[in-house]
Amino acid sequence: TALDRIHNETEPQRNQLISHGSKPFSCVTCGKGITTKSNLVRHMRIHTDEKPFSCTSCEKRYSSKFCLTRHMNSHTGQKPFSCETCGKAFRSNSDLLLHMNIHTGEKPFSCVTCGKNFTTKSNLVVHMRTHTCQKPFSCETCGKRFTTKSNLVVHMRTHTGQKPFSCETCSKSFRCQISLTLHMRTHTSEWPFSCGTCGKGFHEKRFLNDHKRTHTGERPFSCGTCGKSFHQKAILKSHLRTHTDEKPFSCETCGKRFSQKGNLTSHMWTHTSEKPFSCETCGKRFRQKRYLNDHKGTHTGEKPFSYCNYIQTFDSPVVDLKFVFYGWCSKQMSIRKNMNGRLV
Repeated sequence: TALDRIHNETEPQRNQLISHGSKPFSCVTCGKGITTKSNLVRHMRIHTDEKPFSCTSCEKRYSSKFCLTRHMNSHTGQKPFSCETCGKAFRSNSDLLLHMNIHTGEKPFSCVTCGKNFTTKSNLVVHMRTHTCQKPFSCETCGKRFTTKSNLVVHMRTHTGQKPFSCETCSKSFRCQISLTLHMRTHTSEWPFSCGTCGKGFHEKRFLNDHKRTHTGERPFSCGTCGKSFHQKAILKSHLRTHTDEKPFSCETCGKRFSQKGNLTSHMWTHTSEKPFSCETCGKRFRQKRYLNDHKGTHTGEKPFSYCNYIQTFDSPVVDLKFVFYGWCSKQMSIRKNMNGRLV
């Protein structure tokens, strides 16, 4: 058999098989072709979840000796492989080679479905699941499924409350490293993603993509119930709760529930009397940033919100006004809250 043949061959013969691209061994579970018996054994551990190599420092286990060796460097801090272009160091040569694709722009792994290219094979595998809708990793607590194991690990922390990544500046903690990295930009005022139309900067690329739609007028996210469209997926998700009356955010103090997390945050300040937004001119403090922005107009005299020829301009935005319709005016008239219907 092919298994006996490769087992009895000398090392040069085995290398010749590899160089010629021969894959005489196939996985009985997924059918993947493998070049050597030892590689087949390692591959099978993906399906059996066998991890025979354990770390003596933290008892974490791995399916291969190579992965264990790379992990051990995380304890010693050793990063022997450095990039000649930018000097960044890595724990393994394979990590370095993957990093080099950033400089060369090489993306050798292509999706056969949509043609999108990737720098690593693992990224391609994860991407392919967006086409197949495959989510092989499931949460044992709530049953939610994920495309990657790392996303499952981060999700599990929502149940345990674990936030292992802390900001050294303000001590705020996060469930994953990327959230901490993005948060740090609020301290450094780093805005790496800028709009080519208006120049506005953003902490994250996804926020830039959302912003671009304000220029193009694109609203790709539509409500299946009423047909209303939105330029952000998050806004659509929040809108859907107006139909379902879902209020997933509850106040720990009084139990009041809210459909949006931002509304809960604003409500919490009514219990603590906290007013985190202060006016730089007079020092007056406010619970919400929009109220601070309204107040600033009293110093500058700015009244940017104009509604029709029959009423004057206001220093408060639309969100702070109540709208009514008067028969003698074809436009909506703005009335201040708590003004007993009197036009300002």
